Amino acid sequence: MGSESPLKLPQIDFSKADLQPGTASWDCVRVQVMEALGKYGCFEAFYDIPLQLRKAIFDSLEQLFDLPLQTKMRNSSKKPYHGYVGQYPQVPLFESMGIDGANIMEKTKSLTEVLWPEGNPSFCNSVQPFAQRVAELDIMVRRMVLECLGLEKYFEEHEGSTNYLLRVMKYKGPQTSDAKLGLNAHTDKNIVTILYQNQVDGLEVLTKDGEWIGVKPSEGSFIVMVGDSFHAWTNGRVYSAFHRVMMTGNEARYSAGLFSIPKAGYTIRAPEELVDDQHPQLYKPFDHVAFLGYYYTPAGQQDQFALKTYCGVPE
Repeated sequence: MGSESPLKLPQIDFSKADLQPGTASWDCVRVQVMEALGKYGCFEAFYDIPLQLRKAIFDSLEQLFDLPLQTKMRNSSKKPYHGYVGQYPQVPLFESMGIDGANIMEKTKSLTEVLWPEGNPSFCNSVQPFAQRVAELDIMVRRMVLECLGLEKYFEEHEGSTNYLLRVMKYKGPQTSDAKLGLNAHTDKNIVTILYQNQVDGLEVLTKDGEWIGVKPSEGSFIVMVGDSFHAWTNGRVYSAFHRVMMTGNEARYSAGLFSIPKAGYTIRAPEELVDDQHPQLYKPFDHVAFLGYYYTPAGQQDQFALKTYCGVPE
């Protein structure tokens, strides 16, 4: 399954009351964030979200995935990977749904009405506040990275260039002690992903040394991961790690991932300040949605290094 190595992802505490830009706490956490994202491309974050809301999000996920398949398939979208995904022979344990703009109550209500025409206010009242709180963590992480790179002047543009997708996932227990594939090894294609899971493990991350680490987050913590788009925007200063899900046992694994995603039409290009003789440009400017158009072709799905193939600068 995963590595037997005692290596663990860095743990970073975002729950301090005085964690505000310009404070000593902020500066300390900022250094930890940059070191973790440069070395591993991810870290475990301790972040203060009320226990009641944490519990409610998993109650909502169970409600969602208990719906009939025909109902779940109403969660459709023209955007790749934004609607219902499941029933794939190659990953039979995996099922997923997307809530586009989940941090905005009107958009969460819109999907709720599609899935529950009779209404389900408890679903809206757990999903939207959860997504909003996690989006605040996403903004902190991205701001810290830009500050570390001396690129604060780009922050407003950078923040305004993204939307949020809450991707909720269920992995069935394979009913065996042998490890079974829940989700293939891949890098995320977006800016930043923040994952929250129940206490059924399975996530594994590939280190730069080629070693798979089994991630065992503490109860209530989050996993923050860099996507290919942020890796490209920073000209490689932060690392986009391969990860996968391997399942054992009988229990289902539920997780919710908030993805910050570049808006259609926004061109991702590394700022000129990050390109020099020691750091040559790694990727040509690209549109994220156009890149996904390649990634979700048969050739793109088989290409582990799709970003480099699509817009990498020849060495």
